[in-house]
Amino acid sequence: MKTLFSYLKAYYARMAAGFTIKTAATVSELMLPLVLSHILKNVLGNSVSDILLWGGMMVLFSVIALVCNITANRMAAKVSRDFAERLRRDLFIKTLRLSAKQTDSFTVPSLESRITTDTYNVHSFINMIQRMGVRAPILLFGGIAVTLFMDAKLALVMIALLPPIFATVYFIRLKGIPLYQKVQRSVDSMISVVREDTRGIRVIKALSKVDHEHRRYDNANRGLVKDELRAGVVMGSVNPVMTFFMNIGSVAVIALGAYFVSKGTSAPENVIAFMQYFTLISMALMSVTRIFVMYTKCSASATRIAQVLESEEDIKVFSENEYPSKTDAAHIVFENVSFSYNGIKNNLENINFSLQKGSSLGIIGATGSGKTTLIKLLLRFYDPDCGNIYINGKNIRTMPKDNFYSMFGTVLQHDFLYADTVGENIEFARDIPRKDVEQAAHTAKAMEFISALNGKFDYVLAQHGANISGGQKQRLLISRALAAKPQILILDDSSSALDYKTDAALRKALSEDLCDTTLVTVAQRVSSVKNCDLILVIDEGRIIGAGKHEDLLNTCPEYSEISESQMGGAFVD
Repeated sequence: MKTLFSYLKAYYARMAAGFTIKTAATVSELMLPLVLSHILKNVLGNSVSDILLWGGMMVLFSVIALVCNITANRMAAKVSRDFAERLRRDLFIKTLRLSAKQTDSFTVPSLESRITTDTYNVHSFINMIQRMGVRAPILLFGGIAVTLFMDAKLALVMIALLPPIFATVYFIRLKGIPLYQKVQRSVDSMISVVREDTRGIRVIKALSKVDHEHRRYDNANRGLVKDELRAGVVMGSVNPVMTFFMNIGSVAVIALGAYFVSKGTSAPENVIAFMQYFTLISMALMSVTRIFVMYTKCSASATRIAQVLESEEDIKVFSENEYPSKTDAAHIVFENVSFSYNGIKNNLENINFSLQKGSSLGIIGATGSGKTTLIKLLLRFYDPDCGNIYINGKNIRTMPKDNFYSMFGTVLQHDFLYADTVGENIEFARDIPRKDVEQAAHTAKAMEFISALNGKFDYVLAQHGANISGGQKQRLLISRALAAKPQILILDDSSSALDYKTDAALRKALSEDLCDTTLVTVAQRVSSVKNCDLILVIDEGRIIGAGKHEDLLNTCPEYSEISESQMGGAFVD
C-alpha cells in the first residue's frame, strides 16, 4: 500500500477538499434526528411559526446533506479516475521496460491481469474510501457521542457491541488477503488459457481440438470459481455477523427504551431519535465492513502492482572500467559466452565467433539447439552468465540502451503486426520518410503484393495481420526491420513462410541493397544461409561447426546431413 500512497500525494489537496465537503454533509445528517427530537419534545403544541421554523431547519439540513454528498462523490470519482489513469499508465510503461527475465518471471497473463483487474480493485477502493471513509466514522462516532449526550444508558448498549464487531472484521480481513491473492493467481491462469486459445484459434479448429480446449478452459474456470467461492464465503460472513450483532442491539435498545419510558427515566421522543441514530450507526458499521472487504481486495492487488512497479532494473548500463572495450576490428564478437535460463543447465556454452562489418552470419541447427537464445543475448534481452559480447569493440553492457537498440533491425520468430495501415506497420511510429518505407518494401519483396492491395500502403490490416498471408506478413516484418537502415539486421526464422523462389530473390536483394549492413540470419533451411560469410552449426547450445557452406559440407557431418536432406547436396539459387 505504500506505493499507492505515493501516487495519492498529488491528489491530497483535492481529497482534503472532498473530505471537508463530505464532513459537512455527514454532520448535517447527524443533526436531523436531534432536531426531530427537539420538535417532538419542545415545539409540538407551540405556534405554527415555531413548527415551520424547525421544520425548515430539517429541510435545510437535508438539502445541505444532498448537495454536499453529490459534490463530494463527484470529486471522489474524479480523483479516483485520475489516480487510476496515472497508475495504469506507469504500470504499463514499467511492464514494457521489464527485462525478458522479469517478464518470464511475472508471465504475460499475470502482467495483463495486474494492469486490468488489480488496478480496477485499487480504483474501486480509492473511490469508496473517499465516499465512505469520512462519512462512516463520523456517523459512527458522532452518533455514539450524540446518543451518549441524549441517554447514556441506551448508548452503552451500542458501545458494548463494537468490540466483537471490530474483532470479527479484523480476523476475517487477515484471512481474506491471502485468499484474494490466490484468486488473482487463478485469474492469471484463466487469462493464460484464453490468451493462448484466442491466438491459436485457427489451429485449434483445424485440429478439431475445440472440445479439448473447452475442457482446459473449464478446468481453469472451475479453479477460479473454487478460489472465489472460498474467498467469498469467508468475506461474505462479515455481513451476516454484523447484521446479527446489530439486530441484537436493536432489540436491546427497544426493550430497554420501553422499560425506561415506563419507569419515567427516559422520554418517548428520545427513544424515537435514538432509534434513528441507531439506524445511522448501523449503516455506518455496514459501510465500515464494506471498506474492510474492499481493503482486503485492494491490499492483495496493491501488493501485486507494487511488485512490478518496484522491480529493479536488472539489465543495467555499466561503465567501461567494469567492462573494458576490446581493440578488435570485428563488428560483432562473442567471446567465451555461456548462458542458462534456469541457472542449472547451460542453454549456450562457450560460444566464440567474430563477424566483420558488412558481412553475413548464418545460424542453423535443430529446434531447441539455442539459435534464438544466441540472438536474445546479442540483443541484450538477457546478459550472459559468463563471457562477453562486443559490438564495434565495445562491450554491450556499457552501451546506452537507446543507442544500442537503434543499431538493430530485427525480425523475431513470433513478431507481430497491429491493426493499422501497412505503411504505419512498416514505419512503426519512428518518423521514417515514406520514400525509405517504400524502399524497404522493395528490398523485402513486399511491393508486389502491397501494390495489389486496395489503398496500397493505406490498406488497413486486421489484428495480427489476419487478412494477409503468412508470407506477406513476413515480408512486411522484414520491411519494418529494413526501414530505419540498421547497422545490424537480424532475421530469426523470418522466411519460413516464403517459397524458395521468393526467399532466393529476398536474399539477393539484401546482399545488393545492404552492402554496409551486418546480416545475421537464423534459419532451418540451408538455402537461406548457404551464401553467408560465416555459418554456425549449433547443437545443444554448442557450436559444432563453423565456416562457409562448402567447408561445412566436408567438415561437419551434421550440416552435410541437413544439406543433403533438404537440397540433395546441390547448390540451389
